[in-house]
Amino acid sequence: MTPHPKIEAIVETYLSLADAEAPGLIEGLYLEGSAALDDYHPATSDVDFVAVTSAAPPVEVLARVHASLGAHPFEGVYLTWDDLRGDPCELDARPGAQAGRFEPRRGVNPVIWHTLAHHGVTCRGPKPGEFDIWSDPDVLAAWTDDNLDRYWRRLVSRAASPVRPWGLAALGGYATVWIVTGVSRLHYTLATGEVTSKTGAARHALEAFPGRWQRVVREALRLREEDDAQPTFGGLLSGLGEDFGTPRRSLYGSPFDRRRDVLDFAGQAIEAAHALYAAR
Repeated sequence: MTPHPKIEAIVETYLSLADAEAPGLIEGLYLEGSAALDDYHPATSDVDFVAVTSAAPPVEVLARVHASLGAHPFEGVYLTWDDLRGDPCELDARPGAQAGRFEPRRGVNPVIWHTLAHHGVTCRGPKPGEFDIWSDPDVLAAWTDDNLDRYWRRLVSRAASPVRPWGLAALGGYATVWIVTGVSRLHYTLATGEVTSKTGAARHALEAFPGRWQRVVREALRLREEDDAQPTFGGLLSGLGEDFGTPRRSLYGSPFDRRRDVLDFAGQAIEAAHALYAAR
């Protein structure tokens, strides 16, 4: 059972290709990410998956499957049942797919395990709760705290430089959603011990942060709900049209003002999230 017809079509296509290439290989298939967190937006959301096999799968088979699947936004990782019983921080990279391409080695993290255990949508195999999935709130919190600097603070630094690609991208709607909701999701996890979606993170931020940040969070929420902010140059140009077009859709007078608030909010949210972890 999947939550949207577009997801159903992608899952059906993927399973038919995988079963034709290697019958019986995919013993379990689960959705996580926005599809599992009730925040799927068909124009901009990926379909995040966990595929489970009994043993390490042959990468050449997986490469053929994803080559045949094409550019569908089907992103995820291949794990074994034994993998799911253990701490993902102790695992090496696993095969996966991202941006429509197969990757022989893709990193894994505790968020995947936690989302699967508590929110996973079953497409094939036993349901979460009918098999063992590792869970440790302390490891999840530690990984989240580390990710604030290892990924997000570095991204904010790149986005603050006008000569870097992210500096240009941060003028658009996609980066607004990605950064504002991204740091808010980690703040939510450290505040509650749970995971949430991009929309859930924005709503959390409206309650958790001072009024100074209401406009930028509401702007990210607006863009998420309108479902048209794409990570492409065309998407950037379209997003800039919201600031200069008629009628004006953006809550900001210029994309430069919005970028400033996006980056300032991210810095504030990162510090606040670190403080939550330190107070544990």
